[in-house]
Amino acid sequence: MPVFSRFLRYFIAVAQQGSIRKASDELNIAASAIDRQILQGEKLLGTLLFERLPTGLRLTTAGELLLSSGLRWTRDLRALTTQIDNLKGLRQGSADILVPDALTKGFLPAVLGRLRETHPGIVVNVHVRASRDMGELLVDGQADFALMFNPGHMRELFVRAHKEIPLGFITPPDHPVGALETAPFSLAEEYPVVIPAPPLALWRPLELLEAETGIKMQVVARTDNIQMIKSLVSEGVGLGILSYLDAYDEVQKKQLAFTPILNKKLSPLTLALCVDRSRQLSMAARLIISEIDQFFAHQF
Repeated sequence: MPVFSRFLRYFIAVAQQGSIRKASDELNIAASAIDRQILQGEKLLGTLLFERLPTGLRLTTAGELLLSSGLRWTRDLRALTTQIDNLKGLRQGSADILVPDALTKGFLPAVLGRLRETHPGIVVNVHVRASRDMGELLVDGQADFALMFNPGHMRELFVRAHKEIPLGFITPPDHPVGALETAPFSLAEEYPVVIPAPPLALWRPLELLEAETGIKMQVVARTDNIQMIKSLVSEGVGLGILSYLDAYDEVQKKQLAFTPILNKKLSPLTLALCVDRSRQLSMAARLIISEIDQFFAHQF
């Protein structure tokens, strides 16, 4: 049961999303119920918390003060919960994790599956977000830690561990490129390829590599969905270009093959395990991190 009132939870969601409709989608609560709570809260406080604009809702000065206090109370509650979890030991507890879409299959579900067997009392809340948004979410106290690609510099963040993830061609297992240990980028000119599109992180280094090498990729499809790239490759549309983690599960099951692209101008992606410097991690979060550390130590 939530400790804070429905009003405060709804208010924070609306303030962060900028509209009641978006908050409704996030909370899975009827928009009318959220609006009613906001109106009742404004009546109780005797002041408007939002300016109603044609483009959405904007916090008033009073609303900004309440949001700041509400977020601080939320962080304080999380810190208290962490301390209580530590008193319980590892029998119970919870952890919130931010992960990119690429980790929804493969090693992370396997790690969490093993955790369920050894520590059934621990609840793990996994939030799938874009890497570019994770830093602010961590600092706002929305999660215990994040696994993000190519983290930008934020003074409040600490990178506990990182791993370089190679980029390469994704092919059916019986494709001749799949039999190679490494492959030159020039193969993207010889074979039809399916490539990532924005906002996927990989589109930018591929665009730069194409410009710097003068190699014109034989693009037959672009998509901003990793699963669609793998599906198109499986259907024989073309070679895919992804990171190893994007196809980790299929490669382990021998449904697809991964061949690293060998080119000095193509930098690998960096997968980083990041935490808020000021946050005390619960025992549950530390346990999950220790399991992830084993994967980071693994050589591809």
